[in-house]
Amino acid sequence: MVSRKPVLLLLCLTVLAPIVLYTERLATFSNSIWKNDFEEEVSNLNVRNEASRLNSVHQEPSDALEEPIGIFFSDNSSNSDQISASGVVETNIGEHKTRVLSAAEEVIGVKEGVIKPVTDKENHPGDVQKPQLEDGKREDAAKKRNNTTPVLEEQIKKNDRTNKMTAKTDIQNHQTTITYKHNSKQTTSDAIVRQLKDQLIQARVYQGLASIRSNPHLIRELRVRIREVQRALGEATKDSELSKNAYEKSRALEQVLVKGRQIQDDCSAIVKKLRAMLQSTEEQLRAHRKQAMFLNQLAAKALPKGLHCLPLKLSIEYYSLNASQQSFPNQQNLENSDLYHYALFSDNILAAAVVVNSTVFNAKKSGDHVFHIVTDRLNYAAMKMWFLANPPKNATIQVQSVEEFTWLNASYSPVLKQLHSQNMIDYYFKTQRGNSDPNLKYRNPKYLSILNHLRFYLPEIFPKLEKVVFLDDDIVVQKDLTGLWAIDLKGKVNGAVETCGESFHRFDRYLNFSNPMITKNFDPRACGWAYGMNVFDLAEWRKQNITEIYHFWQRMNQDRSLWKLGTLPPGLITFWKRTFILDRFWHVLGLGYNPNVNQREIERAAVIHFNGNLKPWLEIVITKYRNYWSKYVDYDQVYLRECNISP
Repeated sequence: MVSRKPVLLLLCLTVLAPIVLYTERLATFSNSIWKNDFEEEVSNLNVRNEASRLNSVHQEPSDALEEPIGIFFSDNSSNSDQISASGVVETNIGEHKTRVLSAAEEVIGVKEGVIKPVTDKENHPGDVQKPQLEDGKREDAAKKRNNTTPVLEEQIKKNDRTNKMTAKTDIQNHQTTITYKHNSKQTTSDAIVRQLKDQLIQARVYQGLASIRSNPHLIRELRVRIREVQRALGEATKDSELSKNAYEKSRALEQVLVKGRQIQDDCSAIVKKLRAMLQSTEEQLRAHRKQAMFLNQLAAKALPKGLHCLPLKLSIEYYSLNASQQSFPNQQNLENSDLYHYALFSDNILAAAVVVNSTVFNAKKSGDHVFHIVTDRLNYAAMKMWFLANPPKNATIQVQSVEEFTWLNASYSPVLKQLHSQNMIDYYFKTQRGNSDPNLKYRNPKYLSILNHLRFYLPEIFPKLEKVVFLDDDIVVQKDLTGLWAIDLKGKVNGAVETCGESFHRFDRYLNFSNPMITKNFDPRACGWAYGMNVFDLAEWRKQNITEIYHFWQRMNQDRSLWKLGTLPPGLITFWKRTFILDRFWHVLGLGYNPNVNQREIERAAVIHFNGNLKPWLEIVITKYRNYWSKYVDYDQVYLRECNISP
């Protein structure tokens, strides 16, 4: 009995000792394995919208790990994402900053190099829980780590550096993602539209690649997807204008593009194709611009059907009147220098009517204004009939035909001789040259009309007047103009508004400064001025013999070597150093070509000018400016209704 006890004791020691030692080694090893597996699992977590809270977990002593540098950046979104270096993201709702912690800090707190467990006072079903090591076991683990071989320590440091580099890359990628999301909220809502257009470009590139064309099935699928995306895109410029299935079509096309990328992985072929497409597109753009310019000029020269009908009906009506009914009242005012006289040269009846109506409507005393209208023989009867049927209040009207000026002939006027030459007619009317001439805007046949050049013969037309205001037929008067007669021109002949706010309104844009005569007499950077609303001192004109100066330069430009065509270039030359600059509010230009004229300038202007091709009586008018002109047209007038002229 006594001998049994030692035997049993030895037997217990033999059995239990290995179990105890194995259990201790297994606990240490399992802790290490569990920690590594846990860190790997945490590093693969996706970004979540709710905060992840971790209870205290076992962690190795701080002397074995290096602490990565924390990266802080801000995000203005209401729900900020907190991401750790290993990819764990914590979201704090209502806060506007994101904190990036190191891998060691994502599950434990760090303070003065000592690792503290992070505890959660509340137990949640999803929380990760692991028992803490006792103090004695911590010391044992530290001793074992101190006994680690130098090779193992070097491997641990290498792994730490690798982990930090990976964490930094993940952080930068996540920063980029957050920045994109933040910026996408602030950009205009056309991201999907631009994406669809980019996909279409890629698809067209793939269509032209030889490796893709050799795959008939892929080509057919690509064409189908392109048509679907084109239909889904339509004319949309914003995401809100897209059809509901646009995203699905985009995704389907992207899947086909992925197949194409797998077949065609040679970037050089794609680059060559893109360059060829770019060159072709640029050539098409130049051709379209050239064609658009020609069509724009053609539309500007064309006479609308209603405006062709109007003079015919008015002429028939005029010749049905008695001789006594064909005269205007108040003809005694035509040479009264105490009244306000306007010169208007036009063959457009409706345009002339708007000029007269707007001037009289805004005048303080309509009876003090006299309008001298000169037209051609084709429109003479119609012009007279219009103002006989629609008298402008108490204003005085005179209508003359340019053919009545017998003194204006080719022997007296060099410009009239040039206008009737075959060379000039061919230049204006030959369409094939019109397509190739870069200066199409100077080739409008209106310049063939002597009406456009009568502005240089004002003293001869009005021999008994001292001062005249010249008005173009594409202007609208918005204020009383009587103040123009009170302006002292200080010995100058022409009062006009400067237009040198833009570089193309200077002398070098109108005159040929490669010609020695132009270079010697004029400054290329001198400011231009505008025709359309001008005050002319006829007394000073006669005194300085301005008409003869005009004739001299016209004879010098017989071969068009000094300037192209038109009336502004010879006007700049003729009135060089003889022009008085008026305040800008008297005359605002650009409504016939510029959709961005300052609205305040338009409203305060005394005269607005539809200079350019987009005239207010044409369908190509800039829509937002049309009402400034059309409000002075009575569309209920019987002749306008008969000719179907409407706003």
